[in-house]
Amino acid sequence: MEKMNFSISINAPKEKVWKILWDDATYRNWTSAFMEGSYAKTDNWKEGSKVLFLDGKGNGMVSMVAANKPNEYMSFKHIGVVKNGEEDLSSDEVKGWAGAHENYTLNQTNGKTELSVEMDISEDYKKYFTETWPKALDKVKELCEE
Repeated sequence: MEKMNFSISINAPKEKVWKILWDDATYRNWTSAFMEGSYAKTDNWKEGSKVLFLDGKGNGMVSMVAANKPNEYMSFKHIGVVKNGEEDLSSDEVKGWAGAHENYTLNQTNGKTELSVEMDISEDYKKYFTETWPKALDKVKELCEE
């Protein structure tokens, strides 16, 4: 697993960037860069709670909110997958990457916000995320600067 970093400078305060990242409607918008129909089932992003990151067919990732510091930092620990509505937390496939983290950091300077994403990525998905994260971050920027 390799740690990869992606970032973008956004001409908006960090409170607005945070809202765009985690409000349901805008979350669905920017994450469509990864998979059309993407959404999250969450208990309002509460620290320690489970989050399901799902595609339009109900398949995706099982994660937990490892940290939530509003307007500053959100961390997810990925612990499994959802296939056909069933959660899998223990198969050999899952064991190969369970525990991977995805971290979002917001730093504001002179009215601009630097959004940084750090993610543990397996070699199998490196090319996909290298191509897709910049598109997703561009969507976040566009939504924030409207």
